[in-house]
Amino acid sequence: MFEQRVSLFRILGFEVRIDASWLILAILVTWTLAVGLFPAWYPDLAANTYWWMGIVGALGLFVSIIFHELSHSLVARRYGLPIKGITLFIFGGVAEMTEEPVSPKVEFLMAAAGPIASFVLAAIFYGIGAVGASADWPVPAAGVVAYLAIINVVLAAFNLVPAFPLDGGRMLRAALWAWKGRMRWATRVASNIGSGFGLVLIFLGIFNVVAGNFIGGFWWFLIGLFLRAAAGTSYRQVVVRQALEGVPVRRLMNRTPVTVSPSLPVSDLVENFFYRYYFKMFPVVDGERVLGCVTSGDVRDLPRERWPYTTVGEIMRKASSENTVSPDLDAVEAMALMNRSRNSRLLVANQGRLAGIITLKDMLSFLSLKLEFEEQEDIGLPDTESLSGDMPSPRAR
Repeated sequence: MFEQRVSLFRILGFEVRIDASWLILAILVTWTLAVGLFPAWYPDLAANTYWWMGIVGALGLFVSIIFHELSHSLVARRYGLPIKGITLFIFGGVAEMTEEPVSPKVEFLMAAAGPIASFVLAAIFYGIGAVGASADWPVPAAGVVAYLAIINVVLAAFNLVPAFPLDGGRMLRAALWAWKGRMRWATRVASNIGSGFGLVLIFLGIFNVVAGNFIGGFWWFLIGLFLRAAAGTSYRQVVVRQALEGVPVRRLMNRTPVTVSPSLPVSDLVENFFYRYYFKMFPVVDGERVLGCVTSGDVRDLPRERWPYTTVGEIMRKASSENTVSPDLDAVEAMALMNRSRNSRLLVANQGRLAGIITLKDMLSFLSLKLEFEEQEDIGLPDTESLSGDMPSPRAR
C-alpha cells in the first residue's frame, strides 16, 4: 500500500495525497452511480446526465472522506500526536499516524471524531437537499445531494462497527484499555473482533457473487480481506512498538562489523568478503571515518567484466539519513526507517565514526527473546519482510 502516491494539496497543515489505487475506486464509484444507482432512483434522464451525476457524486465522496480523515488529524494534532498526512486509497482513506495514542481518552476522542464529522456532513447535505426541494432544484442536482447525505451516514455507520482498526474498533479498544489498563490486551481483543468481522464480510461477498451480484460481492470480499489483514497488522505493530520502545540502537547493534576500504577492487570484495562472510552489506570506512556502505545489490548492478577495474568507493552508497542512524536512536524509529528506506541493515555512526551495524534480524531476535522472558502471549510473529513492512503504523480504515 502507498507505493505510488501523489501529493494533491495541503489543508490546515496536513498534506493530502492520493494513492494510485484510488483511481480504481473513483472509476468504480462513478460507473456504479451512473449505470446503477441514479438510473434506478431517477429514471428517464439522459444517459450523459447520469454520467455527470456519477462524476460529481464521486467527487463528493472524495471530499467526504477527506473531511472524515481531517477530523481525525485535527484531534490527533490537538493532543500532540504526529500525523504525516492524509492518503486516499482503494478502500477509502487513512490519516497516517506515526505513534499510538498516549491514553484511552485520546484514542477514543480521535476515533470518535471521524464518524461525528461524517454525521455532521450528512446533516449538512440533508439541509441543502431540503433547501433545494423548496427551491425546486433540477432533479440531477437534488439527486447528487441526496446521495452525498446518504453515503456520509453509511460511512459513519460502517466506521462505528466495533471492529479494529475501524473507528468503532478503536473506540472499543479505548474502552477496554481504560477498563483494564492494558493496551496490548485491549488491542488483541479489538483486533480479533476486527478479524472476525472481516471474515463475515468475506463470506457475505462470496454469497453475493454466487447470488449474481458480482460487483457488490467482489467489493465486500476485498474489504473483508483488507480488514482481516489490517487487524492482524495493527496488533503486531502494538506488540513491536511496546517491546522496542525505549530500547536504544546501541543495545542491539553489532559493535564489531566487518568493514571494507573504498580503494578495494570489487572483484576482491566479492571473493574475500561476500563469499567469506555471507553478509549482504559492508560498511565502507576510511580510517575511523564512515563513508557509506556497499551491498550485494550494488555489485550485482555492475557488469562482471568491470569488477577488477572498479573500486568499492565508486559503487558504494554514501552515508545518509536513509542508511545511517545514531546509537542513541530509539529502536522503534530505526525499524520505521528500515520500512521507509527498504533497508534491513543500517549503519550506526557517532560523530562520523562507525559505531556498529543494526540489522532487522537482530531486532527480531531481541523482540522474540523479550516476549518469551516476559511470558507475553504468543502473537505469531511474521517473517522479516512482512514485519518490516508493518512499521510505522498508519490509521487504517
